[in-house]
Amino acid sequence: MAELADDIVLSFHDSCLRNSDVRLLQPPNWLNDKILGFAFEYFERVQFEEFSSDVTFISPDVTQFIKYSQGDDLAPFLEPLELSCKKYIFLAVNDNSNIESTGGSHWSLLLYRRDVAEFQHYDSSHGSGNTAAAKLLVKRVQPFLGGYDCGVYVISNTEHLCRQLLQGDSSHIKETVTSASVKQKRKQLQELIRSLGR
Repeated sequence: MAELADDIVLSFHDSCLRNSDVRLLQPPNWLNDKILGFAFEYFERVQFEEFSSDVTFISPDVTQFIKYSQGDDLAPFLEPLELSCKKYIFLAVNDNSNIESTGGSHWSLLLYRRDVAEFQHYDSSHGSGNTAAAKLLVKRVQPFLGGYDCGVYVISNTEHLCRQLLQGDSSHIKETVTSASVKQKRKQLQELIRSLGR
C-alpha cells in the first residue's frame, strides 16, 4: 500500500516532487517537467548561485508558456526575469505542440549566449521535433543509445555549460556528457533529492 502512495518527497523552493516523479529517474523512464524544473532550480539556487546575476534557468513550464504566448502577453511576464541583464539563459524545450496540455516526448536544451549574441540548441536526438521549437539549431550533442534519456541530457548539458561558461571548465561537452555520465546523473539526482528531502 505504501508503495502506491504518491507522497511528496521534496519541496524545494518552487519545486515539489512526489514519489512518482522520483521514480522516473530509474531507467528506462523519460523525465517529466517536474524533474527538469527541480534540476534547473537547484542549479540556480545552490550549485551556480554565485553567478545568479549572469545566468537564469527558465523552467519547462515557463518555457512552454513562452513558446505559445504572443508578444504583448509575454512582455509583462518576462520583464521581472531581467533577461536583458543576463549573460546566459537556459531553457528546457520539449516537443509538445498542444497548448492545452503539458508533457511531450522529447527534451532538448536551448541556450542564449549574450557574449556571441546567439541561441545554441543542444539536442541528443537528430531529427526531433524540437529543432523547429527551438528555431535555431547550432550544435548537437552526440546521439545517445537509449531514447528515454533526453531529459537527463538536458540536465547534464546545462550543468556542463554552466561549469564551462561560469567557472572556466575547459573540458569538451562531448567528452563530459556521455551515455555513461548520463546514467550516473540519474543516480546523483536521486541521491540529491533524498538528501534535500530529509
